[in-house]
Amino acid sequence: MPFTPFHMGSGIFIKAILQGSFSLMVFGWSQIVMDLQPLWVLLNGHGHLHGFSHTFIGGSLLAVVSALSGKYFSEFGLTILRISKASQPIKISWLVAFISAFIGCFSHVILDGIMHSDVQPFYPINLNNPMLGYVSVANLHKFCLYTGLFGGAIFYLVQWRNRKPNK
Repeated sequence: MPFTPFHMGSGIFIKAILQGSFSLMVFGWSQIVMDLQPLWVLLNGHGHLHGFSHTFIGGSLLAVVSALSGKYFSEFGLTILRISKASQPIKISWLVAFISAFIGCFSHVILDGIMHSDVQPFYPINLNNPMLGYVSVANLHKFCLYTGLFGGAIFYLVQWRNRKPNK
């Protein structure tokens, strides 16, 4: 299923660890960009469902696209969601955008590689998928869910500890 929320679990956990050195918005955007090709295949019925976009080479190219577009989309989105104030907008550095996009795209290839038999992560060097079935789909979903919940708890704990008391 394109745009699965399960991919966000690892992103939430990474955000909790890296805090301001990671953009969850750019990470999330990279998940959508990665699944545009499978969405196209589902809509028109032609092509390889998890094709070139779900290889490390394709993921690298899409990470660049995700970083270049996601930086601006994310900054705009943070303002629209009122997480960022118009008077003091949150700026995402290019380094953070690229780190977040590459983590997003590579984690997407790995997670889908474990789950989907048609993923060829090392194409064109190797057409096999050595990650397939590394863990069961049920355990993979649990991993994604639990890392998201655990990461969310860590993130809010760190935010709570860093709050400045009002005087």
